[in-house]
Amino acid sequence: MSTPQLPIEIVKAFLVAMEKMDFDAIPKYIAENCEYINGPLGTFRGPAGVRAQLEPFFTPMAENKFIVHREVANGPVVFLERLDRHLLGGKWIELPVNSVFEVHNGHITVWHEYFDMATIANQLPAQAS
Repeated sequence: MSTPQLPIEIVKAFLVAMEKMDFDAIPKYIAENCEYINGPLGTFRGPAGVRAQLEPFFTPMAENKFIVHREVANGPVVFLERLDRHLLGGKWIELPVNSVFEVHNGHITVWHEYFDMATIANQLPAQAS
């Protein structure tokens, strides 16, 4: 398997690692100065910040699928429209997401996710009080 070189290839390889919940591989795609804005959930920086945000969310999932509907790449900038699907408790949770990435020197330096928090919150199981 060849190492991804183009920004779109790097972003897609990153999404594959996320689908597989390969938390050790995910940071290798993230630049030290990466700014990750996860919609309304806040801003996280660098590989450790990205992992700290992703791992607790993805760990309970039995399976993940990222279905890319549209993609556009222009130089270092990659736009994706996708449907994120997460299998939790035997039920698929679906979240439409638009994302913007910037890739420089083979690493993601900017990652902004745009989604409606209520869409996913309404599908998650109720927390026991």
